[in-house]
Amino acid sequence: MQHTTKRTVRTILQGAVGFAVALPAIVDASGVPESLPWVAAGLAAAGGLARIMALPAVEQLLDRVGLGLVDNAEEPTAP
Repeated sequence: MQHTTKRTVRTILQGAVGFAVALPAIVDASGVPESLPWVAAGLAAAGGLARIMALPAVEQLLDRVGLGLVDNAEEPTAP
């Protein structure tokens, strides 16, 4: 997999986590009652996703599937 593809996929994952972290504030600002089942489930899932992505084991898993952090030493340097 190319470095640019890895970075794109990781950016999408990080965007999903960022959205998950911001979801409680979005729900609060929108005025939607948090007691609605779909809202409560979404908030719980968002919190779980944010917590899971913070684990070192997730980085190891990403390494195994080829989405680990890109080592800049592998990239050619610009002239």
